[in-house]
Amino acid sequence: MTDSADLSELERSNEISSSSLAPESPCVGRCSTTYGDDICKGCGRTFLEVVNWIIFDDDEKSAVWARLKNDEQ
Repeated sequence: MTDSADLSELERSNEISSSSLAPESPCVGRCSTTYGDDICKGCGRTFLEVVNWIIFDDDEKSAVWARLKNDEQ
């Protein structure tokens, strides 16, 4: 039987491995915001999301990822 300490370790391990599978950025190398588009035709981010990605915290990045995933559906 797994105790709560083992479960917490297992949950942390799963979080690390699933987060390491996600790409660092949604960028696919076809950025159209450099040509004046408000929304990138490559990744779907707004111009401001592209520009500010490197300073976004994890919550801000997660919100963008969630929106992009929603937009795919």
